[in-house]
Amino acid sequence: MQRIDPRPVPPPRVRRRLRPAALSMAARCLTALIGGYAAAAVLGTLLARLLPIARVEATVAGLILSFLVYPAVGLWCFVEPRLARVALLVWGIALPGAALLWWLGLRP
Repeated sequence: MQRIDPRPVPPPRVRRRLRPAALSMAARCLTALIGGYAAAAVLGTLLARLLPIARVEATVAGLILSFLVYPAVGLWCFVEPRLARVALLVWGIALPGAALLWWLGLRP
């Protein structure tokens, strides 16, 4: 007669990998948070720099624009189905805009 061991056998250890959906969501979150902030800051600063009005009014207009752009970009990052399009547009606004601001320099 065969004797049955009463102790349960532990399941084999399985190494978990991140799924592509998790990596895609992490990339979207970083693009929405950091890239959206950068794009909103660059657009607001460019507007404040290029408007031909007094500095105070231009700064306020740029600040108001940035408060509208940041949530819009953040929401759009999760609505758009293609991650490449999201990253290209958001970082395509932020990086060349920052280069343009650097090239323009301080407002006289």
